[in-house]
Amino acid sequence: MPEQSPPPDTYSLNSQLQSSQLQALVEQIRAGSPRALARAITSVENRNSDSAALLKALFPYTGKALVVGLTGAPGSGKSTLVDQLAREYRKQGKTVGIIAVDPTSPYTGGAILGDRIRMQAHHADPGIYIRSMATRGSLGGLARTTADVASVLDAAGRDILLIETVGVGQDEVDIVRLADVTIVILVPGMGDDVQTIKAGIMEIADVFVINKSDREGAERVEREIRAMQALAVRHDDWVPPIVKTIASEGIGIGELAEAINRYVGYLAESGAGDRKKEQNWRGRLVEMLRDSLLERVVLDHVGEDAIAGYASDVAQHKRDPYSLVEQIVADFSSNSTSTVEK
Repeated sequence: MPEQSPPPDTYSLNSQLQSSQLQALVEQIRAGSPRALARAITSVENRNSDSAALLKALFPYTGKALVVGLTGAPGSGKSTLVDQLAREYRKQGKTVGIIAVDPTSPYTGGAILGDRIRMQAHHADPGIYIRSMATRGSLGGLARTTADVASVLDAAGRDILLIETVGVGQDEVDIVRLADVTIVILVPGMGDDVQTIKAGIMEIADVFVINKSDREGAERVEREIRAMQALAVRHDDWVPPIVKTIASEGIGIGELAEAINRYVGYLAESGAGDRKKEQNWRGRLVEMLRDSLLERVVLDHVGEDAIAGYASDVAQHKRDPYSLVEQIVADFSSNSTSTVEK
């Protein structure tokens, strides 16, 4: 009697998958199996040996989900807003994937807020899938693999992807290269209010949200947003609407969902959506090439053991890091040129 293969969601992603196993796993992911999704996302996040093959197999099934990015300063209520927005989309019968990018634990390397306490009410709803990710040292408010994890959830058939950035407040503009719609969240009482937010993050907003709008100063925040919109540089004719919410009470969430829908309609009618996707992929391809070339230099050309030795030398001030990097790059360029000439 021939040996039967184990069910796809029990496959280990620590070794190379056979093509038949990979196809079975892809089918499980597309069917929305939580266990298959969890294993696939873990593989992608850890950049295991199977992750590239898995992402290649899933890519043809991506591109259908609406990706909504939410960013803002710590304490602006991003998690609560994501929670309420997910509820709103579930009322509309849409499936939701949530990616919450959190600060990294200096001890475990994991997400400090990985339990997502404020979103536990969704644990019994199969239409909502929540995943926390640690930045693992990445700047810009996202983890390096956030886009790949979003692709996995997209291929799994989720209608809406909500991506909550880590909340550094000023430099998390990477979300604009991933999201179809970018929401910037502000709250009254931030000292100088909008003046505390650098122009860069103001310019990426497709929708502004003034959360905790029952606080004193909400009207002043709205006026300052209007004033800064006159200075912001956009490459289209869209004027980002301002939506007031009290996320803790679910107030204004329907209006926010409607504002998102209006922008999606604008993207479709104006053709700006296609141009935006092309621009996003241009930036992402450059990032992918940079990461791949860096990995090639470090692992193939230099080696992890050599890096450890160099680090020890630099730490003991036996060598300076600047000359060392110049030497490694020069050696790599010379070897690459020799290979091409051969």
